[in-house]
Amino acid sequence: MVNTLSEQNLAKTLEQAIVEAIAEAREACDLNGSNSSACAVAWDIVEELQAEKSHRLHSTKTRTYLENYCQEHPEADECRIYDL
Repeated sequence: MVNTLSEQNLAKTLEQAIVEAIAEAREACDLNGSNSSACAVAWDIVEELQAEKSHRLHSTKTRTYLENYCQEHPEADECRIYDL
């Protein structure tokens, strides 16, 4: 459960970073023009943050009951792993 809470906090932090980056990109474009390199770089940052958010959403794997049990009880017989 602690893992889920830290993942939620990270998602909120990432979402906040995206909102701030969008605001900065709009400001950079307003100050420097929509064809300026500063504007392009600012929107590239937004795009990278959004890609990271998408990657995190798609890479989260739900764990099975056995995986959860083994994390809490690694010494249990059911959780032993044998090298052959």
